[in-house]
Amino acid sequence: MPYELFYWPSIQGRGEFVRLALEEAGADYVDVARERGLGEMSRLMEGEGTVTPPFAPPFLRDGEVVVGQTAAILHYLGGRIGLAPRNEGARLWTHQLQLTIADFVDEAHDLHHPIASSLYYHEQKAEAARRAVDFRETRIPKFLSWFERVLELNPGGDKHLVGRRTTYADLSLFQVVEGLNYALPRTMEWALQDSPHVAALHAAVGERPNIRGYLESERRIPFNDDGIFRHYPELDA
Repeated sequence: MPYELFYWPSIQGRGEFVRLALEEAGADYVDVARERGLGEMSRLMEGEGTVTPPFAPPFLRDGEVVVGQTAAILHYLGGRIGLAPRNEGARLWTHQLQLTIADFVDEAHDLHHPIASSLYYHEQKAEAARRAVDFRETRIPKFLSWFERVLELNPGGDKHLVGRRTTYADLSLFQVVEGLNYALPRTMEWALQDSPHVAALHAAVGERPNIRGYLESERRIPFNDDGIFRHYPELDA
């Protein structure tokens, strides 16, 4: 039975972190809203057919199991599709990395929606411009330098965040860098100069056969101004 991924059909968003893991693993999955419409997703969120209704997409259904929240989905999937370590401590560390990535993603979203998600960008442009300075100059370097240190300290080598094999955390860090390269290309050009191991991991993940095939396929939704990572030139350095 294929995994069923529920997410909005026209944006990458947080669902893309799950898609990348499923694509890398070559797992059998259905992108439900893209293939069957939004009705089933809405009904599950309202509690129809489950006693654990998800708060918001993305969420995953595996038989009778429904899992919401990106980090929880990847924690559930990781060991099942070969993208998490077998050792319990290493699995927990991978989960911690993913939770930190989730924090990074939230800050990237709040760059263009610093007041409220319910308001349009043009209604909070002044606040976004102020937020952008701190995000560019403080928050991006802080996150990237920490991931750089994680790579340097990994006993399995600096090619991966955990151990000697690709995990879902590597794929998720790739997606964050990819998104920020789109949203803030000038900022990232200099920021990655101080994080060469992060830049190398991003390049290596992009060349993995399954990932590269996915990126070049129609299944990969292009970045756009409705997703998490948005390119507003006035917010770039």
